[in-house]
Amino acid sequence: MNKKTIRDVDASGRRVLVRVDFNVPMEDGAITDDTRIRAALPTINYLREQGAVVILCAHLGRPKGNRVPEESLQPTADRLAELMESPVAFVDDCIGELVAQAVAAASPGDVILLENTRFYPGEESNDKAEMLAFAEQLAAPAQMYVNDAFGASHRKHASTYGVTKYLSPCVAGLLVEEELTKLQRVLDADRQGFVAVLGGAKVSDKIGVIEQLLPRVERLLIGGAMAWAFFKAQGMEIGESLCSEENVAGARGILDTMSDYLGNMALPLDVHMKNLESGATKYVPADGIEPGWDALDIGPETRAHYATIVKQAQTVFWNGPMGYFEEPPFDEGTLAVARAMGDCSGYNVVGGGDSVAAITQMGLAEQMDHVSTGGGASLEFIENNGSLPAVEALDSKE
Repeated sequence: MNKKTIRDVDASGRRVLVRVDFNVPMEDGAITDDTRIRAALPTINYLREQGAVVILCAHLGRPKGNRVPEESLQPTADRLAELMESPVAFVDDCIGELVAQAVAAASPGDVILLENTRFYPGEESNDKAEMLAFAEQLAAPAQMYVNDAFGASHRKHASTYGVTKYLSPCVAGLLVEEELTKLQRVLDADRQGFVAVLGGAKVSDKIGVIEQLLPRVERLLIGGAMAWAFFKAQGMEIGESLCSEENVAGARGILDTMSDYLGNMALPLDVHMKNLESGATKYVPADGIEPGWDALDIGPETRAHYATIVKQAQTVFWNGPMGYFEEPPFDEGTLAVARAMGDCSGYNVVGGGDSVAAITQMGLAEQMDHVSTGGGASLEFIENNGSLPAVEALDSKE
């Protein structure tokens, strides 16, 4: 990696603004999965041991520039304190006098967590001046910057990109370093034995990823509602299956412009569908979807076919479920890929989202070489051939 990390600078006695990814799932104010908080601990503890004052900033949810009490980061401060077995000072703001007072009162090794950066419109503003004005205020109490929020590094937001204009040095945290190193190995993989598995609902969101991967993989396995878009683009009946015209247009574009590589791509051979009126379910060949029926998962033949390919791979990158994962039995396709990933002796990487939920449910996370904390970021890293805006903004090594 050509970017400096916290190991390349001296943070002792300095006030360090650290962007973390604490965008954790919550239910009734309680955190249901603290994986992202745990992932930030190595960087936080490293800086504490150096005697830095650690000022954490993060976002949660989509408050769209408004103060939304349900999306406060207070619960994450409480959970972080439990995990560290050390106090965390929570500040009910992320800029201004309250922050300045908390930082002034802090001692070396102390940890401060600021309130949700997305409570301010400047965080995500498309107006560069507004974004930079907020970034300058966010950076004001600190002396250097650390980006340890891989899951937010594909965005040119104030807290991931703008603050680098006002602080120096600006370096990567240990989590970002690990993510970049592990994902770069996917990009560097030999075509022979390289398998990518892409699922989820939106072809339109993954056109760039498909265009990047299709020429460089041995097989690209398509599942989930993305597959129905490819079916429809080829004139097949998809009944009431989830599929927008935008996704069909995206699929048609791939079929039209990448004809030289379509032999590398596999679509489902069969599907598991549900009748919207009666609730009945059945398996049918891919060309057997009927009007009034909703395809919700890949079928058993496809599961076996995809699993065989994944198990034999030398390198596997997986992002996105194979079906309507949230409603059994339509989770079987996703779970079949998860099992195959666990049985694969090659280098296997899971790129965030529901794919992570599947391997966690199966108890297979420990069998993966890397489980990314950022679904969208991992996809954009692949799409942009190893480049992310918030990473590019960091200091380069000599």
